Amino acid sequence: MSEVGKLLISFSGGETSAYMTHWALKNWRERYPEILVVFSNTGQENEETLVFVRDCDNYFGFETVWVEAVQYHGQRKSAGFKVVNYSTASRDGAPFEDSIRKYGIPNSKFKDCTRNLKQNPIEAYARSIGWLPGEYDLAIGIRADEIDRMSVSAAKRRIVYPLVRPHPMTKPKINSWWAAQPFRLQLKGYQGNCKWCWKKSFRKHFTIIAENPEHYDFPRRMEGLYGKVGPEFIKDTADNPLSPDYRRTFFRGNKSVDDLFTEYEKIKGGFVGADDESAVYDPDWDVAGGCGESCEVFTDED
Repeated sequence: MSEVGKLLISFSGGETSAYMTHWALKNWRERYPEILVVFSNTGQENEETLVFVRDCDNYFGFETVWVEAVQYHGQRKSAGFKVVNYSTASRDGAPFEDSIRKYGIPNSKFKDCTRNLKQNPIEAYARSIGWLPGEYDLAIGIRADEIDRMSVSAAKRRIVYPLVRPHPMTKPKINSWWAAQPFRLQLKGYQGNCKWCWKKSFRKHFTIIAENPEHYDFPRRMEGLYGKVGPEFIKDTADNPLSPDYRRTFFRGNKSVDDLFTEYEKIKGGFVGADDESAVYDPDWDVAGGCGESCEVFTDED
Protein backbone atom coordinates (compact mmCIF):
# COMPACT_ATOMS: atom_id res chain seq x y z
CA MET A 1 0.00 0.00 0.00
CA SER A 2 1.26 3.48 -0.82
CA GLU A 3 2.34 5.61 2.12
CA VAL A 4 1.08 8.72 0.39
CA GLY A 5 -0.71 9.31 -2.86
CA LYS A 6 -4.12 8.83 -4.39
CA LEU A 7 -7.00 6.60 -3.36
CA LEU A 8 -9.98 5.77 -5.57
CA ILE A 9 -12.92 4.46 -3.54
CA SER A 10 -15.36 2.29 -5.46
CA PHE A 11 -18.65 3.02 -3.68
CA SER A 12 -21.06 0.23 -4.61
CA GLY A 13 -24.12 1.69 -2.90
CA GLY A 14 -24.25 -0.91 -0.12
CA GLU A 15 -23.95 -0.29 3.61
CA THR A 16 -20.58 -2.03 3.93
CA SER A 17 -19.16 0.03 1.08
CA ALA A 18 -20.61 3.22 2.57
CA TYR A 19 -19.09 2.47 5.97
CA MET A 20 -15.72 1.83 4.33
CA THR A 21 -15.97 5.13 2.47
CA HIS A 22 -16.84 7.01 5.66
CA TRP A 23 -13.96 5.36 7.55
CA ALA A 24 -11.39 5.99 4.81
CA LEU A 25 -12.35 9.63 4.41
CA LYS A 26 -12.05 10.10 8.15
CA ASN A 27 -8.85 8.12 8.79
CA TRP A 28 -6.76 8.09 5.61
CA ARG A 29 -6.47 11.76 4.70
CA GLU A 30 -2.80 11.86 5.67
CA ARG A 31 -1.98 8.64 3.85
CA TYR A 32 -3.90 9.78 0.77
CA PRO A 33 -3.92 13.53 0.15
CA GLU A 34 -6.22 12.89 -2.82
CA ILE A 35 -9.29 10.68 -2.37
CA LEU A 36 -11.89 10.15 -5.08
CA VAL A 37 -15.25 8.43 -4.49
CA VAL A 38 -17.05 7.00 -7.55
CA PHE A 39 -20.38 5.18 -7.89
CA SER A 40 -21.35 3.52 -11.18
CA ASN A 41 -25.06 3.16 -11.94
CA THR A 42 -26.21 0.31 -14.19
CA GLY A 43 -29.75 1.58 -14.66
CA GLN A 44 -31.08 -1.51 -12.86
CA GLU A 45 -30.23 -0.53 -9.29
CA ASN A 46 -33.08 -0.51 -6.82
CA GLU A 47 -34.29 3.05 -6.29
CA GLU A 48 -33.43 2.66 -2.61
CA THR A 49 -29.77 2.32 -3.63
CA LEU A 50 -29.79 5.63 -5.47
CA VAL A 51 -31.50 7.32 -2.52
CA PHE A 52 -28.88 5.87 -0.18
CA VAL A 53 -25.94 7.10 -2.27
CA ARG A 54 -27.54 10.56 -2.40
CA ASP A 55 -28.13 10.56 1.36
CA CYS A 56 -24.53 9.52 2.06
CA ASP A 57 -23.36 12.46 -0.04
CA ASN A 58 -25.68 14.88 1.73
CA TYR A 59 -25.07 13.65 5.28
CA PHE A 60 -21.45 12.47 5.25
CA GLY A 61 -20.10 14.69 2.47
CA PHE A 62 -18.73 11.89 0.28
CA GLU A 63 -18.90 14.11 -2.83
CA THR A 64 -19.45 10.98 -4.89
CA VAL A 65 -18.96 11.17 -8.64
CA TRP A 66 -21.85 9.30 -10.28
CA VAL A 67 -20.99 7.67 -13.62
CA GLU A 68 -22.69 5.39 -16.12
CA ALA A 69 -21.05 3.18 -18.73
CA VAL A 70 -20.91 4.21 -22.38
CA GLN A 71 -20.06 1.44 -24.85
CA TYR A 72 -18.10 1.89 -28.07
CA HIS A 73 -19.91 -0.24 -30.60
CA GLY A 74 -17.92 -1.64 -33.49
CA GLN A 75 -14.65 -0.95 -31.67
CA ARG A 76 -12.36 -3.16 -29.61
CA LYS A 77 -12.47 -0.65 -26.80
CA SER A 78 -13.67 -1.01 -23.21
CA ALA A 79 -16.47 1.12 -21.82
CA GLY A 80 -16.18 4.83 -21.33
CA PHE A 81 -18.42 6.86 -19.06
CA LYS A 82 -20.74 9.78 -18.67
CA VAL A 83 -21.24 11.72 -15.45
CA VAL A 84 -24.77 11.77 -14.01
CA ASN A 85 -26.37 12.59 -10.66
CA TYR A 86 -29.28 11.39 -8.57
CA SER A 87 -31.82 13.20 -10.74
CA THR A 88 -30.38 12.23 -14.12
CA ALA A 89 -29.28 8.66 -13.31
CA SER A 90 -30.88 6.01 -15.51
CA ARG A 91 -33.77 4.05 -14.03
CA ASP A 92 -34.77 2.22 -17.23
CA GLY A 93 -31.65 0.08 -17.69
CA ALA A 94 -30.22 2.07 -20.61
CA PRO A 95 -26.53 1.57 -19.64
CA PHE A 96 -27.18 -2.15 -19.04
CA GLU A 97 -28.91 -2.57 -22.40
CA ASP A 98 -26.10 -0.74 -24.16
CA SER A 99 -23.63 -3.26 -22.71
CA ILE A 100 -25.82 -6.24 -23.65
CA ARG A 101 -26.20 -4.91 -27.18
CA LYS A 102 -22.41 -5.07 -27.55
CA TYR A 103 -21.39 -8.09 -25.47
CA GLY A 104 -24.53 -10.17 -25.08
CA ILE A 105 -26.48 -11.28 -22.03
CA PRO A 106 -24.29 -11.88 -18.94
CA ASN A 107 -24.71 -15.11 -17.01
CA SER A 108 -22.70 -17.74 -15.16
CA LYS A 109 -20.72 -18.51 -18.33
CA PHE A 110 -20.26 -14.92 -19.53
CA LYS A 111 -19.47 -13.08 -16.29
CA ASP A 112 -18.79 -9.61 -17.62
CA CYS A 113 -21.52 -7.26 -16.39
CA THR A 114 -19.64 -5.87 -13.38
CA ARG A 115 -16.53 -5.32 -15.50
CA ASN A 116 -18.41 -3.60 -18.34
CA LEU A 117 -20.86 -1.61 -16.23
CA LYS A 118 -18.84 -0.71 -13.14
CA GLN A 119 -15.11 -1.41 -13.28
CA ASN A 120 -14.35 -0.06 -16.75
CA PRO A 121 -16.38 3.18 -16.51
CA ILE A 122 -14.93 3.93 -13.06
CA GLU A 123 -11.40 3.48 -14.39
CA ALA A 124 -12.27 5.51 -17.49
CA TYR A 125 -13.42 8.40 -15.32
CA ALA A 126 -10.20 8.20 -13.29
CA ARG A 127 -8.13 8.37 -16.50
CA SER A 128 -10.13 11.39 -17.64
CA ILE A 129 -8.89 13.39 -14.64
CA GLY A 130 -5.30 12.19 -14.99
CA TRP A 131 -5.39 9.21 -12.60
CA LEU A 132 -3.60 6.50 -14.53
CA PRO A 133 -3.66 2.78 -13.65
CA GLY A 134 -0.83 1.91 -11.28
CA GLU A 135 -0.68 5.44 -9.89
CA TYR A 136 -3.41 5.08 -7.28
CA ASP A 137 -4.79 2.55 -4.81
CA LEU A 138 -8.33 1.23 -5.20
CA ALA A 139 -10.43 0.70 -2.06
CA ILE A 140 -13.08 -2.04 -2.16
CA GLY A 141 -15.77 -2.65 0.48
CA ILE A 142 -15.12 -6.28 1.42
CA ARG A 143 -15.25 -7.19 5.10
CA ALA A 144 -13.08 -9.44 7.25
CA ASP A 145 -15.88 -12.05 7.26
CA GLU A 146 -15.91 -12.33 3.44
CA ILE A 147 -12.22 -12.50 2.60
CA ASP A 148 -12.96 -15.24 0.08
CA ARG A 149 -14.17 -12.43 -2.19
CA MET A 150 -10.77 -10.71 -2.23
CA SER A 151 -9.01 -10.65 -5.58
CA VAL A 152 -5.99 -12.89 -6.01
CA SER A 153 -4.51 -10.02 -8.04
CA ALA A 154 -4.99 -7.43 -5.29
CA ALA A 155 -1.32 -6.54 -4.90
CA LYS A 156 -0.75 -6.24 -8.65
CA ARG A 157 -3.86 -4.11 -9.08
CA ARG A 158 -3.10 -2.01 -5.98
CA ILE A 159 -6.42 -2.99 -4.40
CA VAL A 160 -6.82 -2.30 -0.69
CA TYR A 161 -9.45 -3.67 1.68
CA PRO A 162 -9.72 -1.30 4.66
CA LEU A 163 -12.34 -3.48 6.38
CA VAL A 164 -10.07 -6.53 6.23
CA ARG A 165 -6.99 -4.65 7.34
CA PRO A 166 -6.17 -2.30 9.02
CA HIS A 167 -9.77 -1.93 10.29
CA PRO A 168 -11.36 -5.42 10.30
CA MET A 169 -15.15 -5.35 10.36
CA THR A 170 -17.89 -7.97 10.17
CA LYS A 171 -21.51 -7.68 9.07
CA PRO A 172 -22.87 -7.53 12.67
CA LYS A 173 -20.45 -4.70 13.46
CA ILE A 174 -21.49 -2.85 10.30
CA ASN A 175 -25.16 -3.28 11.23
CA SER A 176 -24.51 -1.99 14.75
CA TRP A 177 -22.82 1.13 13.38
CA TRP A 178 -25.64 1.85 10.94
CA ALA A 179 -28.27 1.37 13.66
CA ALA A 180 -26.90 4.51 15.31
CA GLN A 181 -27.10 6.61 12.11
CA PRO A 182 -30.06 8.80 11.07
CA PHE A 183 -30.71 6.81 7.87
CA ARG A 184 -30.01 3.40 6.37
CA LEU A 185 -30.22 1.58 3.07
CA GLN A 186 -33.89 0.62 2.92
CA LEU A 187 -33.39 -2.78 1.32
CA LYS A 188 -33.54 -6.29 2.71
CA GLY A 189 -30.50 -8.48 2.34
CA TYR A 190 -31.99 -10.68 -0.37
CA GLN A 191 -32.93 -7.67 -2.50
CA GLY A 192 -29.44 -6.25 -2.94
CA ASN A 193 -28.55 -3.25 -5.05
CA CYS A 194 -29.45 -4.85 -8.39
CA LYS A 195 -33.18 -5.55 -8.71
CA TRP A 196 -32.81 -9.02 -10.22
CA CYS A 197 -29.07 -9.88 -10.29
CA TRP A 198 -28.55 -13.16 -12.16
CA LYS A 199 -26.16 -14.28 -9.40
CA LYS A 200 -28.96 -14.49 -6.82
CA SER A 201 -30.17 -17.86 -5.57
CA PHE A 202 -33.46 -19.17 -6.92
CA ARG A 203 -35.09 -18.64 -3.52
CA LYS A 204 -34.18 -14.97 -3.70
CA HIS A 205 -35.51 -14.77 -7.26
CA PHE A 206 -38.78 -16.44 -6.30
CA THR A 207 -39.17 -14.09 -3.35
CA ILE A 208 -38.63 -11.03 -5.54
CA ILE A 209 -40.99 -12.43 -8.17
CA ALA A 210 -43.65 -12.74 -5.46
CA GLU A 211 -43.09 -9.19 -4.23
CA ASN A 212 -42.04 -7.23 -7.32
CA PRO A 213 -42.62 -9.22 -10.52
CA GLU A 214 -42.16 -6.04 -12.56
CA HIS A 215 -38.45 -6.10 -11.70
CA TYR A 216 -38.08 -8.87 -14.27
CA ASP A 217 -39.60 -6.90 -17.14
CA PHE A 218 -36.16 -5.62 -18.14
CA PRO A 219 -34.30 -8.96 -18.23
CA ARG A 220 -37.27 -10.55 -20.02
CA ARG A 221 -37.08 -7.86 -22.71
CA MET A 222 -33.30 -8.29 -22.99
CA GLU A 223 -33.65 -12.04 -23.54
CA GLY A 224 -36.20 -11.38 -26.26
CA LEU A 225 -34.08 -8.79 -28.07
CA TYR A 226 -30.50 -10.00 -27.56
CA GLY A 227 -30.64 -13.76 -27.04
CA LYS A 228 -28.59 -14.26 -30.21
CA VAL A 229 -25.86 -11.73 -29.40
CA GLY A 230 -22.39 -12.80 -28.29
CA PRO A 231 -19.04 -14.05 -29.63
CA GLU A 232 -20.23 -17.66 -29.74
CA PHE A 233 -22.65 -16.75 -32.55
CA ILE A 234 -19.84 -15.23 -34.61
CA LYS A 235 -17.79 -18.42 -34.13
CA ASP A 236 -20.73 -20.69 -35.03
CA THR A 237 -19.25 -22.85 -37.79
CA ALA A 238 -19.55 -26.37 -39.12
CA ASP A 239 -16.68 -27.37 -36.82
CA ASN A 240 -18.20 -25.60 -33.84
CA PRO A 241 -21.97 -25.64 -34.39
CA LEU A 242 -24.56 -24.17 -32.07
CA SER A 243 -27.94 -25.73 -31.58
CA PRO A 244 -30.57 -23.92 -33.67
CA ASP A 245 -32.54 -23.41 -30.46
CA TYR A 246 -29.63 -22.00 -28.48
CA ARG A 247 -30.15 -18.54 -27.01
CA ARG A 248 -28.40 -16.78 -24.19
CA THR A 249 -30.42 -16.45 -21.00
CA PHE A 250 -29.55 -14.89 -17.66
CA PHE A 251 -30.05 -17.56 -15.04
CA ARG A 252 -28.32 -20.72 -13.86
CA GLY A 253 -29.14 -23.92 -15.66
CA ASN A 254 -29.84 -21.96 -18.87
CA LYS A 255 -33.09 -20.75 -17.36
CA SER A 256 -34.85 -17.72 -18.78
CA VAL A 257 -37.06 -15.20 -16.99
CA ASP A 258 -40.10 -17.10 -18.22
CA ASP A 259 -38.64 -20.34 -16.83
CA LEU A 260 -38.30 -18.72 -13.39
CA PHE A 261 -41.89 -17.51 -13.45
CA THR A 262 -43.12 -20.95 -14.55
CA GLU A 263 -41.23 -22.66 -11.72
CA TYR A 264 -42.48 -20.13 -9.20
CA GLU A 265 -46.10 -20.81 -10.22
CA LYS A 266 -45.55 -24.50 -9.51
CA ILE A 267 -44.20 -24.05 -5.98
CA LYS A 268 -45.66 -20.79 -4.71
CA GLY A 269 -48.34 -22.46 -2.57
CA GLY A 270 -45.84 -23.91 -0.10
CA PHE A 271 -42.96 -21.60 -0.83
CA VAL A 272 -40.84 -20.24 2.04
CA GLY A 273 -39.39 -16.91 0.97
CA ALA A 274 -35.94 -15.52 1.58
CA ASP A 275 -35.23 -13.24 4.50
CA ASP A 276 -32.26 -11.26 5.76
CA GLU A 277 -30.59 -14.29 7.33
CA SER A 278 -28.11 -16.43 5.43
CA ALA A 279 -29.78 -19.80 5.85
CA VAL A 280 -29.54 -22.74 3.45
CA TYR A 281 -32.83 -24.53 2.94
CA ASP A 282 -32.37 -26.46 -0.26
CA PRO A 283 -29.28 -27.12 -2.41
CA ASP A 284 -31.29 -26.45 -5.57
CA TRP A 285 -32.81 -23.18 -4.39
CA ASP A 286 -30.24 -21.56 -2.15
CA VAL A 287 -26.98 -21.84 -4.08
CA ALA A 288 -25.98 -18.40 -5.33
CA GLY A 289 -23.43 -17.21 -7.82
CA GLY A 290 -21.59 -14.71 -5.66
CA CYS A 291 -24.37 -12.14 -5.25
CA GLY A 292 -23.90 -10.25 -2.01
CA GLU A 293 -25.58 -7.10 -0.82
CA SER A 294 -23.88 -5.24 -3.68
CA CYS A 295 -21.61 -5.74 -6.69
CA GLU A 296 -17.98 -4.97 -5.88
CA VAL A 297 -15.41 -4.56 -8.63
CA PHE A 298 -12.25 -6.70 -8.73
CA THR A 299 -13.68 -9.57 -6.66
CA ASP A 300 -12.75 -12.36 -9.12
CA GLU A 301 -16.49 -13.10 -9.38
CA ASP A 302 -16.69 -11.52 -12.79
